[in-house]
Amino acid sequence: MAENGEGRRFPTGPLPVSVMIHRLTRPAFRKRSPAGALLMADWAAIVGPALSAVTQPLRITAGTLTLACAGPVAMELQHLAPELISRINAHLGRVAVERLRFVQQAIAGSAPPRPPPRPVVLPGDVEARLAAMPEGELRDALAKLALGVYRKR
Repeated sequence: MAENGEGRRFPTGPLPVSVMIHRLTRPAFRKRSPAGALLMADWAAIVGPALSAVTQPLRITAGTLTLACAGPVAMELQHLAPELISRINAHLGRVAVERLRFVQQAIAGSAPPRPPPRPVVLPGDVEARLAAMPEGELRDALAKLALGVYRKR
């Protein structure tokens, strides 16, 4: 069927969606490929919950998948790269990823920052013993140790 309407049974009738789909999707696919969108949507199912918690796909360009990694995960992923690439390509149904590129970056949705530690009150006898000690590095070190011990209780 011709795109301009020639050869259609009813030339003045509406065009089928299949004729218009390419024009409609071209701007969206120019920004993000269908393989990249599918990869980002199914990332947890492809790599599993452990790796999806510390990695995030950023983009696919010219066969290279750029992954954001949290912490020292990039080293582990370099060793898993052949297996990871084959799992990704098997999920997509074609060879879309040939190489992996790692970027150190905080992962969206990762653990929020820890709250500040709550104030610690030392028992009276510990306070008295620290107060009886002479000023200096030893007293400061013991006070810091006491705060660490009683913070965990």
